[in-house]
Amino acid sequence: MALDQSFVGRSYPATAPYEVGREKIREFAEAIGDAAPAYIDAEAARALGYPDVIAPPTFVFSITFRAAGQVVEDPQLGLDYSRVVHGDQKFAYTRPVRAGDRLTVTSTIEAIKSMAGNDILDIRGEVHDEAGEHVVTAFTKLVARAAGQEG
Repeated sequence: MALDQSFVGRSYPATAPYEVGREKIREFAEAIGDAAPAYIDAEAARALGYPDVIAPPTFVFSITFRAAGQVVEDPQLGLDYSRVVHGDQKFAYTRPVRAGDRLTVTSTIEAIKSMAGNDILDIRGEVHDEAGEHVVTAFTKLVARAAGQEG
């Protein structure tokens, strides 16, 4: 059954603050194989004009995807998560995420489409710091495969 179009534009409450730690940034950079000095060395980050180490651009995915869980788990939406695959991800940054940030995410359903029996859900995650300043917008596309399609 197709998802309800009336959900387009619905926003969900901001998440609890997520505190970005130096060690989390270092672990993430190591996991993705990116040894950029600004990700692991505060002095290198300061030399580039940042107050502390910064995170690789995809670091924020973990908190924005978790926030999108509010959408996915909304029983009124009726999304069958067992059929969902991650379709696409994009980020639009105002500034890099940095150690010490306390970030919140507000998720909004941008679009719902049906194509070949699949439901395509676009979610926008607005990430703000503790001062309320915009840091990044994450655009997540989820595809709920039609019954009978295995992948």
